[in-house]
Parts: sequence; C-alpha cells; structure tokens
Amino acid sequence: MSEQKKKTGASRRDFLKVAGIGSLGLVAAGNLGIARGANVGGTDLMKVALIGCGRRGMGSIRDRIAVGDNMKLVALADVAEQPGQVAAKFIRETDEYKGKIDLSDDCIFTGFDAYKKAIDCCDHALIASPPGFHPEHYAYAVKQGKHVFVEKPFGVDAPGFKICMETNKMADEKGLTVCGGYQRRHQPNYLEWIKRIIDGEIGDVDSTQVYWNGSQVWIRGVRGETEPEMSFQVRDWYFFNWLSGDHIIEQHCHNIDVGNWIHGKGDRMAHPVSCIGLGGRQWRKSPILPYNECGNVFDHHYVEFRFADGSVMHSQCRQINGCWSSVTEKVRGTKGHGEACWLKPNGGSRWDFPKDQNKNAYVEEHINQVNAIRNGTYLNDGWHSSVSSMTAVMGRMATYSGQEIQWDDAVEKGAALFPYGKELTFETEPPVMPGPDGTYEHAVAIPGTYKPFA
Repeated sequence: MSEQKKKTGASRRDFLKVAGIGSLGLVAAGNLGIARGANVGGTDLMKVALIGCGRRGMGSIRDRIAVGDNMKLVALADVAEQPGQVAAKFIRETDEYKGKIDLSDDCIFTGFDAYKKAIDCCDHALIASPPGFHPEHYAYAVKQGKHVFVEKPFGVDAPGFKICMETNKMADEKGLTVCGGYQRRHQPNYLEWIKRIIDGEIGDVDSTQVYWNGSQVWIRGVRGETEPEMSFQVRDWYFFNWLSGDHIIEQHCHNIDVGNWIHGKGDRMAHPVSCIGLGGRQWRKSPILPYNECGNVFDHHYVEFRFADGSVMHSQCRQINGCWSSVTEKVRGTKGHGEACWLKPNGGSRWDFPKDQNKNAYVEEHINQVNAIRNGTYLNDGWHSSVSSMTAVMGRMATYSGQEIQWDDAVEKGAALFPYGKELTFETEPPVMPGPDGTYEHAVAIPGTYKPFA
C-alpha cells in the first residue's frame, strides 16, 4: 500500500467494504459506455429539469443557463405547488432566461413524486430539493440514465450515504456525469491552494481548522391553522434534522469537504477514522426566536475529526446572531501554515492566489459538467460528495450523543433519520412530531442519552 493510502485511511476497496457495498468496484474511466455525450434524438440540444424550486434551486438553474450551451429548461418539480408556479412565472418573465426555456404548464409538477415526472422529461437533472430527499432523487435520475447535478449534501444519514454510494457506482457503469454542489472543488483559487498543499509547500499537514460560524438563517413563517404537519415541516425544512441533517451537514459540509480534500491529499475516498464533539441548542430555544418553528436541530457544533495518519481537523459551526463569525479553512503543516487561499512557508514569502484570476465557482461547476457531458470525459463528484456528507453526519452523531464515533460504526450502524422507501403525502405523519406544548424540544438530542446507532 502506498504511503498516501496509509495516511488517508481505507483504500478504495476497503472503503467500499466499510460502506456496506462489498465488492462493488469502479468502472475505469477509459471503459465508460456511450451514454456520456449522447442526447435525446441525436441532437446537441440538452433538456434540463429542475427538482426543487427554492432559492438554491433557482440559483442552480440560473448558473446552468449561464454556461451558454444549447439547452432548454423543460420541466420543474417541487413538493408544493406554489414554489413551482412562482419559479415558472419568474423564469418566463426574466430576460436572461429567454431562448433557454421550453416550459409548458403540464411540465410543472407538484407532489412527492413530482421529481420522477420531471426527470423523465430531461437529459440533465438538477436536484436541489431538501437534503433528506437527495439520495432517492439522485438514485432515480441515474437509474433513468440522466446526467445529474446534485446540490450538497448527499443525504442526511448513513442509510442515505449507502444509497448514494450505490448510485455513484451505477453512474460510472452507465457512463453518466455527476456534479456535486461542493463548488470549491471547481474553484480556481481552491484548486491551486490545495495543489500547493499536496505538493508539500508547507510540509506534511498536522491539522486543519474549518469554520462556518454565522448568524441565524431564514425561518419560513407561522404554520397555517389547517396546514398539515408534513406541509409545515417540508416548508420549514432547515430546522428538522430528517430533512436538513442539521446545519453541520447542510451548511458546514462545505468546509468539512475542504478538510477531507487536504488531509486526503486529493484522494476522493479520504475520510476521518473517528471523531469526538460537543454541541447544543441555546439560541433556538430562547424567547428571541419563535422556537416552536425551530424544529429539533442544534445551533452550534464543535467536532474533532481524527485521520489515520494522526492529523486532526478541528471543526466549528454556529448559527447565532451577535457572535464571532468566520467561514474559512486554515491549515498548519510541519513547514508552514495558511488559510484559504494563501500559504506562508516558515522563513519564506507568503503566496496569495491572485483575486483577479478567480472565477464564479457556482457557474464553473456547471461549465465543467457540461464539458464532460459533451466531450465524453469522466466526471463523478458523487464519490467525494458522498464521503464528505457522511463525514459531517459522523460529526453530528458525535455532537448529538457525546460519544466517540468510529467511521466504520457510523457507516454500518448509523440510524436512519429519513423514511426511505415510504410513500409520502402531506397527510403522512413525519418522523418528528410536536409535543403537547407545540414545540419540538422533546425531539432535540441530549448528549449522554441520544442513541446514534440503529
């Protein structure tokens, strides 16, 4: 085994074994099928569908259109009717979308199965639904032979991770491209910064510090008097861990992905072997916020992730107003240190990435995927996207439980939060229900008593 693989943990074969998918190998990039680059009817027109019409979904379709290739938006899907109708109206009336849409009213789909109808219409699916839905939506798109862009994170729990890993393999076998919403992997300043770290500019990496400390995010509003519980939770999805995974997964996963990238020296299967952590909920249960609308997620997490070579990633995330804020990644090596995106070798000159050479990473990731589709080249972000999402899940398991969590245990025994395989409707009782006081405090994890394993 190479020194690099010793340092980053399991080899690809061992990783897949740990992930519960046994001997499922990867198809060599040079042996991929003809599906890549092929479009419906032999034309170079690419039909695109958007799954999830919220703010991030609208950003995804805007960035996809900015690529400038021969494409048409042909379908929209959302669980609720209003987001799809609002999105369609905006797209039809905005100049930058002109010539890029072919969207009839009967291709605006609503309901929990709307994603299937939209995906069936397209060549390229953009999935921006709430994270809990991502594994099943991703799996369906690949089964149908579609190229896929999946917003981060790739699921909210260990069973979702296993679904994504199976789907990654299927995408490789079918010659499909997969782009993940971890846009730093496509951002010139990060690409150069990580390359210099891997090349040893500051020696061997001892530790990283990754942060997403910020303020309170959106709250969608008061529940309607006759609104079903499922409707309310899907609408206010950020605050229910079965839908968002908690903010360590939904938001901080970006920084955790960068940490995996650094510690793994570019190995897309790299992950920590264990972690410990702490976290809690103070702001979201205070009178300042309408905490009956703040679900069952924490508002702060700290995790110490440990890698097989002894290096450590220190992770902080917080969503509380009025506190110190920072969204960045820092690295310390045996011969220097740095922060995104600069490096300072000991006794040497500081290197900074030229700001005028950077590009919009949200567009770059779509450009790279479109080029891969049209040129028949290999792109599957699903592997590192799934691993980094699961790393964040492992971190949440540590903060919720107060226990040390091993990667193998997290993957093999991690409990399901999302009701996979269940036919959902707005009348379905969600996994988390309000208590007699109308809040969800009874469903907030208590370290020392929370059970992270199934």
